[in-house]
Amino acid sequence: MKRVLLLGGTGDALQIARQLASRDVYSLAGLGRVPQGLACAVRVGGFGGSEGLARYIESEGIALVIDATHPYAAQMSANAAAACRAAGVPCWALRRAGWTPQAGDDWRMVDGWDALADAICPFRRVLFTSGREPLSHLDEIPAHQFWIVRCLDAHAGNERARIIDARGPFDIDGERALFALNGIDVLVTKNSGGAATQAKLDVARELRVPVVMLTRPALPAVDREFESPAQVLRALSEEGVQ
Repeated sequence: MKRVLLLGGTGDALQIARQLASRDVYSLAGLGRVPQGLACAVRVGGFGGSEGLARYIESEGIALVIDATHPYAAQMSANAAAACRAAGVPCWALRRAGWTPQAGDDWRMVDGWDALADAICPFRRVLFTSGREPLSHLDEIPAHQFWIVRCLDAHAGNERARIIDARGPFDIDGERALFALNGIDVLVTKNSGGAATQAKLDVARELRVPVVMLTRPALPAVDREFESPAQVLRALSEEGVQ
């Protein structure tokens, strides 16, 4: 039977990991909580770039790599594709569709931190749901702004920032309360797609709050792409892997 290496850290990846066998490996970067109760092995930490990952694939007898990392983990996805080419094993990828704007949405697309900072300059109460990057800019918050940063792990804020450590899914009532209690007038997010964190966009639409959206990075070509964990599991079954 083929040994699978699943590169994860997302809720979609965890759905796949729950169906893997004891011979398989679920790999996490180390951010957030490590899941318990999986039949497969769990590996935490980096590989040392694409070359290190290729060595791991070869030394561990990995026959198939599944990239189910976050849509914005572009470097990891690039490393996975390159390592698979070097090791001569197939690379599959779960490429979840992004959200699309609806009537009433006010999305402002940006590339990178500098453009993001310019886009939020007119606003006063900023809600970040875009990962850890804002944490390295807490000493740059303009005097007229207050930031609420929601990310996976706890971090100290300051007099101009509140950090919320929380993991989705988030429901619409909770998101409404978050916006109301904090007087949010702009939302910053990534176009991650999926239902688990979509409610914030629904609330922003209801309240006519602008959304500053980081554009998705380009991802490398792989042997097979899938849109859902169910499709990945079906393909594994058809291949006789699971």
